[in-house]
Formats: sequence, structure tokens, C-alpha cells
Amino acid sequence: MEKIKIGLSDLEVAPINLGGNVFGWTLDEKQSFTVLDEFLEGGFNFIDTADTYAWWVNGTGGQSETIIGNWLKSRGNRDRVVIATKVGSETKEHSFDISRTHILRSVDESLQRLQTDYIDLYYTHYDDHKTPVEETLSAYDEVIKAGKVRYIAASNVSPARLEESF
Repeated sequence: MEKIKIGLSDLEVAPINLGGNVFGWTLDEKQSFTVLDEFLEGGFNFIDTADTYAWWVNGTGGQSETIIGNWLKSRGNRDRVVIATKVGSETKEHSFDISRTHILRSVDESLQRLQTDYIDLYYTHYDDHKTPVEETLSAYDEVIKAGKVRYIAASNVSPARLEESF
């Protein structure tokens, strides 16, 4: 399958991304593994999840990342996939949060659940409107320099707020 690059990065992905919000919610681990296996066998390689998926099941989140991490470990295929995950969404435990403290804690928790030492693409899932952009970007710079994250992105962030980043 033909691969495309994401923006100016060196991440090469098939043109379809598999959203993992159903893993641990409507699909159990065995069913999720089947979907992930078929996806990879079909020539696709880009998997998306979030630190909060599926918090609506038990209020904590992390189920999707855990299932994906278990799959990566059991298949030994980390080098064949591009993993995107997100930080900053709300759960029953906390509101939207892209503060430095939350990002630094969440990236380590995501790495542990995903059973990997780096995340290819790390998204701001939602803007929290209270954390200064400089604080968020500084935290992202820290995790990139530490080798925990390769690239960053934004989802559900207004154009005006993104302009503050430049």
C-alpha cells in the first residue's frame, strides 16, 4: 500500500488511521487484537488512541492504550506501526488539562500502558483555555527532548489558540 508523510515529519503512514476509542469499550481485548491484526495485514499502519479512552466505561480511561500495548508486545510489531495518542481530555477524575504537570504525568502513563519507549505523534486532545500556550509547548519540548515523543499535533483547538503557538 502506498504510504504518505504526515506534514513535514518523517512519519510514513497508509492513508487511513484506525481509531482505537472502541478498544476496551465495545470491543474486548480479543476482539481488538483481531481488528488490529486485520488492519496491519491489510497494509495499514497508523493507529490512534488517547489516554482517556474509554473513561466512560469505568471513569478512569487508559483501556484502549492498554489493549494496544498488549497487542504490540504480543506481536512484537512496534517497528511496523505509527502510534498516535492524545492528552488533555476530561474524565470523571479531572477536567480538560494541558498543563505541564498533566502532560509530563500523562505521557509516562501512556508509555507504560502502550508498552513502548516513544510515542510517534502526541496530540493535545482538547484545549483547556486556562493553561498558557507557552507552558504547553514547553512541556512538549521536554518530552520530545527526552525521546518520549517524536512529533506533536493538536485536535479540538481553535485556530486563534493555534496562532498563539507561532
